[in-house]
Amino acid sequence: MKNRICLIALLLVGCLISSCESDDTENQNELEKSYVAFSDFKKETNNSYKYTVVSSSWIGIAWETTIVVSNRKVVQRQFKYTNTQGLENNIPEEELQWTENGSEIGSHTNIGSDPLTLDEIYTKAKQEWLPKRDDVKTHFETKNNGLISTCGYVENGCQDDCFIGIHIKTIEPLLEE
Repeated sequence: MKNRICLIALLLVGCLISSCESDDTENQNELEKSYVAFSDFKKETNNSYKYTVVSSSWIGIAWETTIVVSNRKVVQRQFKYTNTQGLENNIPEEELQWTENGSEIGSHTNIGSDPLTLDEIYTKAKQEWLPKRDDVKTHFETKNNGLISTCGYVENGCQDDCFIGIHIKTIEPLLEE
């Protein structure tokens, strides 16, 4: 009888440990499925697309950055505040909304999403945002037709602006002009 209780307790502990790890494994599996969908998307679009990253602060400020990729290269980055409540009043008008092209891409360093291709985002997802860590909650979603939409983590106990990762609102093929 004592052996059975020990065996049942051991099985329960094993199930508990494996269920704790399933989130990480599930996120990795979902990332792999999403990357397959992204590979198909790249072929269909000749690796030319645009995507919009959204972000906000707990004080109410919100912004979005649209990255345009043509033939595997970032060719444009557009930024705009979508909610300025809580933003300092002395910000110059030209800093509230801007567009970078060509060699000026990345010149605004204080705000806006980094000028990355989706290939680079999937790499960051795998190497930086989704690896198993203690004391964090990871997030991964594919609400853009199977492509990455949310990926990152929040440290346990963090209260304000804690998400490390990316929220992609839309991903669209780049229309040929």
